[in-house]
Amino acid sequence: MAKRLVPRKLIVEGNEDKRVIPELIEKSGIQWVEQHNPIVYIEALDGYQQLTDPVVIQAQIDTSNLQALGIVIDADDQPVSRWQSVRNAVCRSIPDIPEELPETGLVHQAQNSIGDPIRFGIWMMPDNRLQGMLETFLAHLIETEQQELWQYAQEATGIAKTKSARFKQTHTDKANLYTWLAWQAPPGRQLHQAIQEKILKPEHPTAQRFVAWFKDLYDI
Repeated sequence: MAKRLVPRKLIVEGNEDKRVIPELIEKSGIQWVEQHNPIVYIEALDGYQQLTDPVVIQAQIDTSNLQALGIVIDADDQPVSRWQSVRNAVCRSIPDIPEELPETGLVHQAQNSIGDPIRFGIWMMPDNRLQGMLETFLAHLIETEQQELWQYAQEATGIAKTKSARFKQTHTDKANLYTWLAWQAPPGRQLHQAIQEKILKPEHPTAQRFVAWFKDLYDI
């Protein structure tokens, strides 16, 4: 069987990103599947280390028939060093990559190792500036009417931490959001389901800034 050519590709840290992003794009009015194929192929590389490995990045850029490649990575608690590490990895393949990550996300015209043009992009969750992760980004999509409950969910999570809750401090944003989701109808929806069912609101400007980056990178 011939290998399927993938002209547009996005590499992400994990399966949550892989499930959430298509739902967010679909709910923003863009059909995700055309002629039985996704408009962008998403690959989860199982963690931050893979996304900052120069050999992995080079192999991705040199994928046959590739026209556009994006990377979505979490800032976690060190956005500056996270950006620098991914930039250092990319620099070996794209020497002229900008020194600073634009607030609107990076979209850069580059070339692969044989000189073919490629559009290359990076988005660092939540907003290319602040510390955080996918769940930090999604928390912005909580509607105004739910803000009092959202505040209470954060307080409850903080109290739980004092009572031997085992989540890592760096995963507080995850614990906060899943606590809030546990109180929705129906309770305990997964992140992609919460977008699909509009428990989280994709119309929020934070979400639409990501969608604008995605559309620009992939010329949609």
